[in-house]
Amino acid sequence: MTSALHGLLAGLSLIIAIGSQNVFVLRQGIRREHVLPVVAVCIVSDAVLITAGASGLGALVRAVPELVAIARWAGVAFLLGYAVLAARRALRGGESLQADGAGQGSGLGAVVATALALTWLNPHVYLDTVLLLGSLASTHGAQAGQFAAGAVVGSTLWFVALGFGARSLGRVLSSARAWRVLDGVVAVMMVGVAGALAMG
Repeated sequence: MTSALHGLLAGLSLIIAIGSQNVFVLRQGIRREHVLPVVAVCIVSDAVLITAGASGLGALVRAVPELVAIARWAGVAFLLGYAVLAARRALRGGESLQADGAGQGSGLGAVVATALALTWLNPHVYLDTVLLLGSLASTHGAQAGQFAAGAVVGSTLWFVALGFGARSLGRVLSSARAWRVLDGVVAVMMVGVAGALAMG
């Protein structure tokens, strides 16, 4: 359960970070436009990538035990780097979300294609899920599967909440200040996960 909880927190800390995919899901949720297919694409894609990362890197680490320390400190550095970026966005402010942006009234095929492109053509998704979460999972040894399961649960909770809860929060989330607060929370979460990883 501890590994699963760590996976949940690590997954959330990375997935919540504001990016093009999350903004797209949020916009679709605010408009109530093809929300279920978009959320499903994001959840399934993350599950595949997280599982692949945990399985592949887990096997590699078992073959080369010295990689555990490398994976741990690389994960710490990566998390702290993301925390710095999130903190910078929180201090400087980011873009506000407008409900009348591009893509309104798009067909199902176009919306799903956009969701797939924002997920699979984004290099950051591979850094976050396959490399970083895979590396973090490998440090949990035999509980790597539990860590990956926790990360998948975190991804599922986030995208369901983001997509289906966006409409009721649309007015609040349309302000730049709300995004700054969210980025601040993300920065704190990342520092916390990095600290836990550094302490083993």
